[in-house]
Amino acid sequence: MKLVLASASPRRRELLDRVGLAHTVAPADVTEHEDPDSCPRHMVSHNALLKARAVAKDFPNDLVLAADTTVALEEIVLNKPADLDEARAMLKRLSGRTHTVYTGVCLKIAAEGFEETHVVTCGVTFRTLDDATISRYFGIVNPLDKAGAYGIQAGKDLIIASHDEPLSNIMGLPVEFLKERLATLGLLARLSR
Repeated sequence: MKLVLASASPRRRELLDRVGLAHTVAPADVTEHEDPDSCPRHMVSHNALLKARAVAKDFPNDLVLAADTTVALEEIVLNKPADLDEARAMLKRLSGRTHTVYTGVCLKIAAEGFEETHVVTCGVTFRTLDDATISRYFGIVNPLDKAGAYGIQAGKDLIIASHDEPLSNIMGLPVEFLKERLATLGLLARLSR
């Protein structure tokens, strides 16, 4: 059995590498549900399950791991911005406020009929941001491929005042939670490098 990551995200691959989990990458070809009026918890859970089921068809005997992350401010979902103007508007909305990062995680072994989905959340509080700070931040990070128009792994000191743990959840994959689940399922040793 191998661990199959149903994602093309370089951040998720890096996080798995960091905690010593050997894996194969097989991005899911699905249309994700991204309605900003959706319940963020249900949205990420649904998308993670959708990705896992799609990839598990090609890897029925392996453990498929899928994840989906979004940012929500007062339960309003902030997906990836369409352009820099929308990204700037998102950061202005987040400025000086606390929001929640939601990551849905799905584990599936199709041949065994095993499937479980979890949602891990973290609070993140932004500094008060002016236009100059936002412009400097955009010089460091491409906001267009990130929910909420930011990534915590670069330029963090410019925009983040504080955050809950685990940091990996804010980056897109709560690997501490994942390792704990794999240990409980008796799979951690088999999937570790």
